[in-house]
Amino acid sequence: MFGWEYPPVHCGGLGVACQGIVRGLLHHGAKVTLVLPHDEASEEGATILSPGSLASEIIIPVPTKLRPYDSWRAYAQRITEGSEPVDQLYGENLGEEVERYTAVAAELTKNVRPDIVHTHDWMTLEAGVRASKHHRRPLVAHVHATELDRTEFKPNAWIMKRELQGLMKADHIIAVSGYTKNLLIREYGIPADKITVLHNGTFASEPLMRLDDDSGAHPLVLFLGRLTVQKGVTYFIRAAQSVHRLRPDVRFVVAGEGYLLSQLIQETFERGLSDCMIFAGRVTNEEARKLYSRADCFVMPSVSEPFGLVALEAITHGAPVVLSRQSGVAEVVRNAMLVDFWDTDKMADCILTVLREKPLRAEMRSQSKRILSNHTWHRQAGKILSIYENLPHF
Repeated sequence: MFGWEYPPVHCGGLGVACQGIVRGLLHHGAKVTLVLPHDEASEEGATILSPGSLASEIIIPVPTKLRPYDSWRAYAQRITEGSEPVDQLYGENLGEEVERYTAVAAELTKNVRPDIVHTHDWMTLEAGVRASKHHRRPLVAHVHATELDRTEFKPNAWIMKRELQGLMKADHIIAVSGYTKNLLIREYGIPADKITVLHNGTFASEPLMRLDDDSGAHPLVLFLGRLTVQKGVTYFIRAAQSVHRLRPDVRFVVAGEGYLLSQLIQETFERGLSDCMIFAGRVTNEEARKLYSRADCFVMPSVSEPFGLVALEAITHGAPVVLSRQSGVAEVVRNAMLVDFWDTDKMADCILTVLREKPLRAEMRSQSKRILSNHTWHRQAGKILSIYENLPHF
């Protein structure tokens, strides 16, 4: 299995999902060799291999300058500190780095004897293609996001071409939602019968007990995610302004980091929200759990979200959820209030309704147990094994 990020090195849901899948497959007795671009990950019963040695361990580190969720801007700024044109760097240096990862990763796995080759997202696709060809085993491409999702449908042509080529060569594709499957069919021309929808899962099988805080504390509305165009945090701030006009007691927290941070802080100031909007920066897992548990409403206003694991994490901690209709997780979290990401007036109305109606909050929480129990990683990994078993030449 070729992965890109894996806890503790992860910037978003991809690493969490990869860990959930690996643990779920191990639970079912599968043997997993996970190939990563870093050596900081560990899994129970596994050790870290150096690139020069191969044995029966589960994780193979691949040295690379790339980072999870790298964008052309982030990569260029980190490597050159602005000394060269960004667009040129993206077309050349980043491409060279991806190719170097591909070559090293594929070479490292030549002595492994897999029954299946499984990749996660675009940066690992070509490594999977080469390994699949070398071992003559089926290739499964797991799509957690596309270049269209990440760029507000203004893709980098080089990445989209590489993505398309890899997906066409895959024997089967796992899409994390029907939303993503439809996008792959419509925008990439992938045959529908080549794609299976498999929603992401959760480590929790039931929600944590939680009661409303009637202490008189300020109600708290939470956004948690990367500060990028894809995540729609700008729309969260616009909705917050509408909420603030009617409920000046409400406090808003934006947790996460990303290239939009300075722009978002400026917009917060211009909209008169400086006294009620907190930018928490990147938070640890424990800090995230505390924020979910404290939040009276969690908002995920994504512009294009293949899934959105944060929504499952929010309902696990009892936070009522307002979701963008443009998200795959809305297919799973049926107890959420749904709104188009661009309709910030409606988003504000949903937030105000959640804050005002205590019986509604209780009803939303009561439905979470069924949702979580039906989407554990153990259950989802069992479905992945079924996909493997139905592939030709498995």
